[in-house]
Amino acid sequence: MKMSVKEVLQKIKWMLVPYLGVLLICLLLKIIYTRETIYFTVNGINSPIGDFLAPLFTDMGDGLFVVALCLVFLLFSYRKFLLLASSFILTSLLVQIVKFIVAAPRPKLYFKDNINVSKIHFVKGVYMLISNSFPSGHTVTAFSGAVVFTYLCKNNRWGIFFLILAMLIGYSRMYLSEHFFEDVVAGSVLGVIATVIWIYWLDNKTFIHRPKWQKGLLK
Repeated sequence: MKMSVKEVLQKIKWMLVPYLGVLLICLLLKIIYTRETIYFTVNGINSPIGDFLAPLFTDMGDGLFVVALCLVFLLFSYRKFLLLASSFILTSLLVQIVKFIVAAPRPKLYFKDNINVSKIHFVKGVYMLISNSFPSGHTVTAFSGAVVFTYLCKNNRWGIFFLILAMLIGYSRMYLSEHFFEDVVAGSVLGVIATVIWIYWLDNKTFIHRPKWQKGLLK
């Protein structure tokens, strides 16, 4: 029986509903405050613990971590592997297309000639990128993963945890001065919308529900 978009959204409601609330707050902040104000506010809230944790969270949105997750899924379920891997591939392609079209500078380049550049806090050991800032690819990956994990989880209440983790990954991109607030917000929206549409399309295919697709390399 074909699944509707409403049923997909119902499965991820524990992640989606609070996300929409957070998104509304983010949009209000963007309307009220300037890019510079938000950036320097976030950048000014730093600590040794933050400098240690931010790179760890940001690595969770990295390509190598994504590949590792997909390989784990491949061991237990071809269906779950395909849903996760294809969602990551699709959203990654979309990100690169948007990045190429917008070609926005990252904070380090954007503030290069700014009088406040000396006030910027950079985390030692983190390689600073300068181009293709919009949107944040790590954030897209994080929120795409949050949607897929919530959708596949038997207890969808885990969606709250996956959302918090995705938000931490997104925040880490701002903390590390790799992205602006709007890069992260847009990345979250792209990750959620594209993944929901993709899951609806792919998981309605007959082949993916055949018995052999419920197995993995270890089964």
